[in-house]
Amino acid sequence: MERLEALGLIETFGLVFVLEAADAMCKAADVELIGYENVASGYISVLVKGDVGACNTAVKAGVKAVEDMGAEVYSSVVIARPHQDLAKIIARYNLDLLLA
Repeated sequence: MERLEALGLIETFGLVFVLEAADAMCKAADVELIGYENVASGYISVLVKGDVGACNTAVKAGVKAVEDMGAEVYSSVVIARPHQDLAKIIARYNLDLLLA
């Protein structure tokens, strides 16, 4: 499995807001959209990967985009140099699998 330099994640409520976050994240920095997960009862998380600086920039932009729409970000995080075993969890949310 590839070694990730960083992960960026945002969780908010509703598809419209998570799409706005994902769009802002991908436009703000050189990150790759990994996928998303409808966690429960409308909570949705979106995941990106890239270098640490890009993920930090992307998450900040995504959080701002959601807040600018008047919605709440329930959580956000950048994980620098994630442990290689996290790839086992992340693989489940890969867009290729979700859209197959």
